[in-house]
Amino acid sequence: MVLVSTFTVLALVVSSEASVGLSTNTSFCTESKECVEYELVCKTDEYEVRHYSPTRWVSTDAEAYFMGVGAALAFRRLFQYISGANEGGVQMEMTAPVLVKIPEETTMWEPAIYTLSFPLPAAHQDRPPAPTTDKLYFTEMPAVDMYVRSYGGWMLSVTSRLHAHLLTKELDRVRASYNHSYHYAVGYDSPLKLLNRHNEVWYVAEGEPVCTDPQEPTPPRNPGHLPTNSPSEPPPHAPSHSPPLTPGNLSSPTGDSSSHAPSDAPALPTSNAAPATSPQAPASAAFGPPTASAVPLDPAPNSSRPGASASPGPRSDAAPWNSTAHSDSDPAVEPGHAR
Repeated sequence: MVLVSTFTVLALVVSSEASVGLSTNTSFCTESKECVEYELVCKTDEYEVRHYSPTRWVSTDAEAYFMGVGAALAFRRLFQYISGANEGGVQMEMTAPVLVKIPEETTMWEPAIYTLSFPLPAAHQDRPPAPTTDKLYFTEMPAVDMYVRSYGGWMLSVTSRLHAHLLTKELDRVRASYNHSYHYAVGYDSPLKLLNRHNEVWYVAEGEPVCTDPQEPTPPRNPGHLPTNSPSEPPPHAPSHSPPLTPGNLSSPTGDSSSHAPSDAPALPTSNAAPATSPQAPASAAFGPPTASAVPLDPAPNSSRPGASASPGPRSDAAPWNSTAHSDSDPAVEPGHAR
């Protein structure tokens, strides 16, 4: 029985000492000799999940309207404790990080209770010296998972609230469970450090931590191949050897249309003939000489059509994608169905 009790005490000592170690194990904890160690569980673009082993802290409370004022009052008490204001006059090295426990429900016209904590050095995790004032006490933090968001600059009331809001917004989006009653503002640097400062916001995770987005990503769209108007591959209805559309090669009502139309195309009716037309589209509108508004003076090379203006044949399905192949001023006309 005695052997079991001794083994339990040694295990507790080893586990508590393992929670605080040399600052060289953490890249951003550079000003303190020892820092609280953790195990990285996972990391996303917005936050990371850390697992902390049981740790003992020395804490004090301060009532203030703003976090900065309360933290300054509490910091002085804790610094006096590690400087020798304790039973035995033991001086201890400064450790990191410094925790400020901030309640979530605070109002501007009422002061809040802020709790500031220092992690005890590894050598005093088991038996720290007792404080000489009742305003200091020890806090036992159990093994816990933390949602952590990091940011630079100075740890002020505004910046801490801002990043706490951004972290909770992301946690709510991924449906993560966490303690909504308070959070921690975490600082690693002294006020004398001006550059490369590191601060964090902690929320205590409840249940299994969430490291992935439960919403499935939208599959990529595949619109397929759309027809393009490439100069190297002209569409079938606009051959590259077609002559440009000019007033000189348009058929006239009394001219010989056979010299301009393909050999297999039927002869167009002359102006004396009476082709079958609908009452809405007279023959002169379909076969008459083009007007200035119907024929462009400087047509594009790809806007020409083969032969005469009344060339028969089916239109390609790709015509809607090739706006330069058919102009509104040059409608397709089939013999016997003039508009």
